[in-house]
Amino acid sequence: MEITMYHYLFVGLVLFLIGVLGSILAQNVIKVLIAIEIMLTGININFVTFGTYCGAESFDGYIIALFYTGIGAVELAIALYIFYLMFQKKKSENIERYREL
Repeated sequence: MEITMYHYLFVGLVLFLIGVLGSILAQNVIKVLIAIEIMLTGININFVTFGTYCGAESFDGYIIALFYTGIGAVELAIALYIFYLMFQKKKSENIERYREL
């Protein structure tokens, strides 16, 4: 059996859906951030897949995936810093405690 583009797209979709489900159901802020990173990984797999199978002569999919990875790293760093500041005030990692900012 040959691995085609649809197999990679399916893996990206599954990772994205796991991330969406995790970010909706998680009660811990760190788990929500990890779920968002899983979503970004699924999106990056799709970008690389489209870059490989749809346009082999250009590196657009790879460049967008690299850019998106950088944005995800910055987003995670900022979110962790905001969580750190909020944790100092509330002393809990439960999302229910952070309804009021």
